[in-house]
Amino acid sequence: MKISLFGYGKTTKAFAQRFGNCDIYDDHFTSISKDEFGNTLLPPQEFNPLKSDLEIPSPGFPNDHFLIKNAKNLSSEYDFFYDAMPKSVWISGTNGKTTTTQMSYHLLKHINAQMGANIGIPLATMDANANLWILESSSFSLFYTKLAKPEIYALLPITPDHLSWHKDFKSYENAKLSVLDRMNENDVAILPKKYENYPTSAYIISYEDEYELAKKMEIDIKKVHFKTPFLLDAIIALSIEKIILDRCSYEFLNEFEIEKNKLEEIYDYQNRLWVNDTKATNIDASLAALKRYKDKKIHLILGGDDKGVDLSSLFEFMKTLNITIYAIGSNTNKIINLAQNANLQAYSCEFLHIGVTKIHERLKMDEVALLSPACASLDQFSSYQERGDEFKKCIAKLH
Repeated sequence: MKISLFGYGKTTKAFAQRFGNCDIYDDHFTSISKDEFGNTLLPPQEFNPLKSDLEIPSPGFPNDHFLIKNAKNLSSEYDFFYDAMPKSVWISGTNGKTTTTQMSYHLLKHINAQMGANIGIPLATMDANANLWILESSSFSLFYTKLAKPEIYALLPITPDHLSWHKDFKSYENAKLSVLDRMNENDVAILPKKYENYPTSAYIISYEDEYELAKKMEIDIKKVHFKTPFLLDAIIALSIEKIILDRCSYEFLNEFEIEKNKLEEIYDYQNRLWVNDTKATNIDASLAALKRYKDKKIHLILGGDDKGVDLSSLFEFMKTLNITIYAIGSNTNKIINLAQNANLQAYSCEFLHIGVTKIHERLKMDEVALLSPACASLDQFSSYQERGDEFKKCIAKLH
């Protein structure tokens, strides 16, 4: 079988390393060559659909690329590994899916569960002999998946994101909901209340918020130590544990540590509060951060690649806050215009270090400096982690 891989990313690299003898097409390849595993690296124009038996794209590979349009046997890694996949839990949504996946793994790793997919461990490197796969599932992977399905699907709220890839919110939402079309009556779906009537054979547990879900699942929310926005993640993780093991390990869950780059609180040499929320790459994540600090004066660093999303609803919310905005990234001018229209004070900084310097000049003891960009980082950084690291370095240099 001749397998063609589209895009030379982490997923396809792991696949190619495991199986070898693949043809890999990427826009960065200008000539034909080989990698160390015997795979052929080719420019996209070399693709011949008649000589390819299976095409697997890297999850974020553009769905309007001519390789996708010319593929005759397109499949996702989820579909490819489905026959070998053990029972699985898929976790998706716009915000919180990484934390929910990590919390669920924390609660279930003792039963030989494995965690992977969008969280950075490709399916090609996961153990098919594990008892359970817990997969953080991106809208990109779900868009390309047509056959595979989980036994449990946990969906966090869906809000606009990745619209430049999906083209519109409905397509993004449909990718997240498409899993339900393939689930059967023995499967369970935990869904936001707005989707409780979605036509699926799965047993639906719907929720308005974390409190309603806790009540439905008979979870004692007072025993959970996490605060918003992580409280919903924790309740969903406990719900998954309860469905599988019929118990709730409150004390063990409370030992879980939130990863860096999400509402990570830092104090500078003057003991002033700075918050690294660089992983907030969309409106909903930034809204959660703003709500957490709504009782303080907020100095907000905002901007980057907005992925085609209209940020005006974020500015509508910010009208209710005592806030100053420091615009950075490729959409700096757009943010300044939105701030002016909302009658909010804003500074054009363009670069992160300039934003930090301007805040340093104004920040008082009882206020908060918040990096919660509502945008992706790739216009100026290699990743959101690099953006967070730069933010912390800038704070360390203050004097």
